[in-house]
Amino acid sequence: MIADFDDFVTWMYVLIDDLWQPIESLFPRPGPKSGCSDSELMTMAIVGECRGWAMETHLIHEWQAYRHLFPHIPERSRFNRRRRNLMLAINLLRQTVLRVLDVAQDGQCIIDSLPVPVVQFHLVPTASREWAAHGAAFGKVPTKKQTIYGYKLHLLLTLGGLILDFALAPANEPDGAVGFALLEEHSDLTVIGDKAYIHAERVEDLRQRRGITVLTLPRRNQKRQVAPSLRRLLNQARQIIETVNDQLTEQFHLQTHHAHSFWGLCARLYTKLAAHTLCLYLNRLLGEPHFLRIKKLAFPI
Repeated sequence: MIADFDDFVTWMYVLIDDLWQPIESLFPRPGPKSGCSDSELMTMAIVGECRGWAMETHLIHEWQAYRHLFPHIPERSRFNRRRRNLMLAINLLRQTVLRVLDVAQDGQCIIDSLPVPVVQFHLVPTASREWAAHGAAFGKVPTKKQTIYGYKLHLLLTLGGLILDFALAPANEPDGAVGFALLEEHSDLTVIGDKAYIHAERVEDLRQRRGITVLTLPRRNQKRQVAPSLRRLLNQARQIIETVNDQLTEQFHLQTHHAHSFWGLCARLYTKLAAHTLCLYLNRLLGEPHFLRIKKLAFPI
């Protein structure tokens, strides 16, 4: 039973530390041992994302009130540098949790994309060179009728809302091209996609080689249509990814990430997705209310 925010942080630290011990040797850190362990720093980063503390200055300030939990809090630049050095470790923690979650074995999935802008339009002329070196580009977001400069995050998730895999691609890359490449890493799935995945040849090739069935609603002008009951079912399933997108946008501030570099964005992205997965794991482990909707409770995250 988790009664308050201190309990939540303790549970999260124990979970992260248990996952970290077997893999710590894969991520050696030079220099003297810090008073703030890697497990503590990753816990502060992950819980901070749960709370919406997206800026390092805000995060470090907020953790000052919890020195009874973390006596040694790094200063902002050191915290940022260490989190960036640990970003692959944070993603490995997320992948480790996926292997033990029963809902991760669900063979029915959904695929979609979420815009991740990195620079406001009026700043692109002075800031675009560094971002462009890492593939950032102008791209349209039809669902929001807007154009962004940055990337799109392509998500593959189960019908239970668990993120199985993801890919970050330039915003001008077609959703279908990135999504099909992402699916090539998997097998034996039934995947619901939007109209970007209406491509008969690629769908059939994926089915034969990888055992993946891609389901999409046909366009209104196509001869082949589906039964109204199936259309309703597919539309209901599509609402799941909209819920996850809202969680990543509103609670984890994916689109207002405050990253000033590509690798800073990657560090934040890995941390946010790990936080989402670990919250779902705690839901299953403790049978608590959904931590992704706990903002209204006494210990919001």
